[in-house]
Amino acid sequence: MKILDIDNQHTWHPYNSLPSKSTILPVKSTDKQTIFLEDGTELVDAMSSWWSAIHGYNHPTLIKALETQANIMPHVMFGGLTHEPATSLCEKIAKLTNLPSVFLADSGSVSVEVALKTAILYNKAKGKNVSKFIALENAYHGDTLGCMGVCDPQNSMHSLYGDYLPQNIFTSVENLGETIEKYKDEIAGVILEPIVQGAGGMKVHSPEYLKIARELCTKYDIPLIVDEIATGFGHTGLMWGCDHANITPDIMCMGKGLTGGMMSMAAMATSKNISDTISNSDIGVIMHGPTFMGNALACSVANASLDLLVNSNWKEKVNSIESIFSKEFESLKDLEIVADVRNIGAIGVVELKDASHAQTVQDFCVENGVWIRPFGKLVYSIVSYNITDIELHKITSTIKEAIKSL
Repeated sequence: MKILDIDNQHTWHPYNSLPSKSTILPVKSTDKQTIFLEDGTELVDAMSSWWSAIHGYNHPTLIKALETQANIMPHVMFGGLTHEPATSLCEKIAKLTNLPSVFLADSGSVSVEVALKTAILYNKAKGKNVSKFIALENAYHGDTLGCMGVCDPQNSMHSLYGDYLPQNIFTSVENLGETIEKYKDEIAGVILEPIVQGAGGMKVHSPEYLKIARELCTKYDIPLIVDEIATGFGHTGLMWGCDHANITPDIMCMGKGLTGGMMSMAAMATSKNISDTISNSDIGVIMHGPTFMGNALACSVANASLDLLVNSNWKEKVNSIESIFSKEFESLKDLEIVADVRNIGAIGVVELKDASHAQTVQDFCVENGVWIRPFGKLVYSIVSYNITDIELHKITSTIKEAIKSL
């Protein structure tokens, strides 16, 4: 039976029906920036596998790390045991974030769940029984229950779940400071995406709101959670999105690029104040324990990925990508169907005035050798850092042609 026949019978894809109402493309293999389909079609990947494959596909250093660790110890439970790949990774994360206490998680959504729980435990340890959070309008922080509760209830993919979700407080970027002042005694924390709001609209903001949040959260001893899952590891031109404001949060979530897109893994890092306050209280422990926490294979790949990143000239590469996106997409601003064009770091975005063209744009790009996946009104690209200028120009020119043809 052909792959697509089986897929249509049994495989439920993300944000999709079963069988799928949109085109599903069967992939045979990958290499560097290229996806090879079963029928021989070659696609330059403009999505870096949902923003995770920062080194491209099949990087030999990551493959070697995986193979080496598989022959030593693929996995062992992390309850009561530890191992060198995990401790080495935690040390690297602590140095990169300036947050010394690291909890390893399975995915980005899980790291946000753990962060929310940690903020609640921190408040409980200080005698404060609160569980609401302040989040931003258009926020997106993941698809699990706690995460959905801090995603915009009106303008997100989770509005269908309605009253089942935790009820939190949402505010605009402009009113963030005022909202923190108003609810300072009622909240367990503030959670933000730094600089760029990802799936909530690919909105790019001035870093000022991060400075305001940091100042007020420090003043009122409110945990500031920064969700760096999409923005971290260089996507905005700096290692972390919050680096644009020169702030350090109390809690940081990271994922996606942590393993260079090779393995599912994420992490939460906190200040020593957070971990000490919980650990030295009657609570004593962090109440979360994934079965595959600290998976040795994922830790080894993450170590190799981080070493690749910090020892490369990634900043120069990302700056070059930013320049090309900026120059190539500028001409689209004058088109009647285009609402906005914006970019930062390795992220380029063309916002259309309505969402009716998404499938048409995607089909055009695939027919012309580029893999993109528009989201509503947004036609965007987030690329690997080792993409060649030729490949990047192919992405930008194809997107431009697709939009101009509408």
